[in-house]
Amino acid sequence: MESGSFQPGTGVAPATLVELSVSCRKLIDADVFSKSDPMVVLFTEDQSRTWREFGRTEIIWNNLNPDFVKKFVMHYYFEQSQKLKFEVYDVDSKSADLSKHDFLGRMECTLGEIVSAGSKFMRRLQGHKRDCGTIIVGAEEQSSCKEQATMQFCAHKLDKKDFFGKSDPFLTFYKTNEDGSFTVVHRTEVIKKTLNPTWKPFTIPVRSLCNGDYDRTIKIECYDWDADGGHDFIGEFMTNMRELSRGPSPQNVYECINPKKQAKKGSKYKNSGTVELMSCRIEKVYSFLDYVRGGCQLHCTFAVDFTASNGDPKSPSSLHYINPYRPNPYANALRAVGNIIQDYDTDKLFPALGFGARLPPDGVVSHEFALNGNPNNPYCQGIEGVLESYHKAIQSVQLYGPTNFAPCINHVAKFAAQRRDGNDYFILLIITDGIITDMPQTCEAIVNAASLPLSIIIVGVGDADFEAMNILDGDDVRLSSRGRYAERDIVQFVPMREFMGWAGENPAAI
Repeated sequence: MESGSFQPGTGVAPATLVELSVSCRKLIDADVFSKSDPMVVLFTEDQSRTWREFGRTEIIWNNLNPDFVKKFVMHYYFEQSQKLKFEVYDVDSKSADLSKHDFLGRMECTLGEIVSAGSKFMRRLQGHKRDCGTIIVGAEEQSSCKEQATMQFCAHKLDKKDFFGKSDPFLTFYKTNEDGSFTVVHRTEVIKKTLNPTWKPFTIPVRSLCNGDYDRTIKIECYDWDADGGHDFIGEFMTNMRELSRGPSPQNVYECINPKKQAKKGSKYKNSGTVELMSCRIEKVYSFLDYVRGGCQLHCTFAVDFTASNGDPKSPSSLHYINPYRPNPYANALRAVGNIIQDYDTDKLFPALGFGARLPPDGVVSHEFALNGNPNNPYCQGIEGVLESYHKAIQSVQLYGPTNFAPCINHVAKFAAQRRDGNDYFILLIITDGIITDMPQTCEAIVNAASLPLSIIIVGVGDADFEAMNILDGDDVRLSSRGRYAERDIVQFVPMREFMGWAGENPAAI
């Protein structure tokens, strides 16, 4: 627990932040003509004993013994039993729906079991077959280090591994665990058919590489990529963050050594090539709390979906139905998020927009209109003011379509572009029921806005297909438009039914 959270005269649940790393061994081979393409999904059990998806690792292609780079970071509460479930899947398509992939096995345990096991917790996977393989979970307490490193490497005269060509090299980075073992933390991209590759720059938290200890050993291995997953080992070397932080120098040109080849050739062996650090930049990464304490102002804009797919507001089955006894899903989502955000907004004035409706008096379709009916001043006083304007809009507009996000995103981005001095941050909350119809324009709007002080939260209500929302979220694949990639992931998608039920029975959960 960070010392900065100490408050005399109060009580707090003892907790610490831990990072979980996952590996598997001897997984089931579910593919006919190749090996399985595994991915691990972590679930946590909530207070109602319901499993909620916490996160997913990356996919490792053609590998029955994967070491996943992506980690799970969560709070460990010493006095609570935190139940976890790890499920392993063989990925067969781009779908985010787990039922579309082959289930390989699962393992249930508590976070306490993993932490108390030391550096590695190992258990057999349970599944449809008797022997589904083994899952290995490592845990390490996270330091308060807030720095990140941006580095670039190149290599020279690597060993030729391919019989009919050169090599297809990539680098794998490992941090040293407290027991002296190693855990993979990063892999570069593969550079095809070259013995002198230059890899792209990459950014990684310093605590991922060494947990803030600049003198802790970092191991870097070089491999020749093979399509069947049996990558050929070229060589390895050791360094540390203190040495790398000094930047390009003769000390940061490393001989890539293959121990087996060295033992076989003896004094005739020099190396299997050299790897050179081209650049290293260390920057401090500030947290949300750092910005708020520093006086950064949050500005939240609400955008509500008024398309006809929500159903006739006069019908009890409609997501926009105004029930005198209980709020509808849209009102629940507005209140759930708004009550949190308004604590960080000093003036408590929120622009509230709607899209996809026909407006009075002539029924013109609008994809960006003020809920309070005043296009020159769309601000509402507090969350109650937003809800009041929403209820009035439901009775004065006609639900229509299509579902276009880009106009509202561009509207908020225009204001964010004018406030880039670090004193202001903008949040756009989009509440929608379904399938987006301007996907190319929305992707372009998000990519353009990714460099601005702006984040987008999309809350999905109802039971529609939200596949496109997961694409916009960009957790697994960075969003792109016309060949340009978003500088950062600024979208978070939240399916409300997974947190609050279809009608929003539990607003606090979201």
